[in-house]
Amino acid sequence: MQLFENLILIGTSHIAKQSVIEVEEIIQKERPDVVALELDRSRFFALVNKIHGRLSIKDIKLIGFKGFVFAKFGEFIERKLGGKVGVNPGEELLKAAEVASKHGCKIALIDQKIEITLKNFSNEITWKEKFRFVLDVVKGFFSKKHRIKIDLRKVPEKELINTILKQVKERYPNFYRVLVEDRNKYMAKKLFKLMRNYNKIVAVVGAGHEEEIIEDIKLLRRSN
Repeated sequence: MQLFENLILIGTSHIAKQSVIEVEEIIQKERPDVVALELDRSRFFALVNKIHGRLSIKDIKLIGFKGFVFAKFGEFIERKLGGKVGVNPGEELLKAAEVASKHGCKIALIDQKIEITLKNFSNEITWKEKFRFVLDVVKGFFSKKHRIKIDLRKVPEKELINTILKQVKERYPNFYRVLVEDRNKYMAKKLFKLMRNYNKIVAVVGAGHEEEIIEDIKLLRRSN
């Protein structure tokens, strides 16, 4: 958890029971005016209504082939890992929305539309990055040296998250920009507006987004 002025940022793992418990405890304790979620409308609707595999072949025209494959691969991995620990992907976001409604907090959806993110992914990811990704996956399967042990029941330690993000940024710069940097800037703008209009905001975002979002908010504050 990180604090900045009237904003409380909770960094979560989307398949960790620890995150479900943490968001419930913090929202109940803080009773914010707004609970902001790292979701857009379509993902929030799918999460609430337990809709899996939202994307179909016809969506390739809208988001591109690479974005479609990436989204399907991500859904598959999250479901498999979530099944191992008995937590549905995004359960902490659902819990945050549930507790917010219970205490009369407004709910704000602050993430960029998933269609835009995936379309940008299709347009920006290079063949070089795709080749590196396949190579790294193979290394992960067959080389103990390249494996990282993570307790899926908990949010990874900050140092580990920063190390992984640094490696991703170096090896997959366009991937990092589209999926992390651009979305952080978008969410920072949304949160900055909320901070100017409400007394207290709790935001639930994926672990690793917090520091960059705060830096982007500081830049927005200086320019305004």
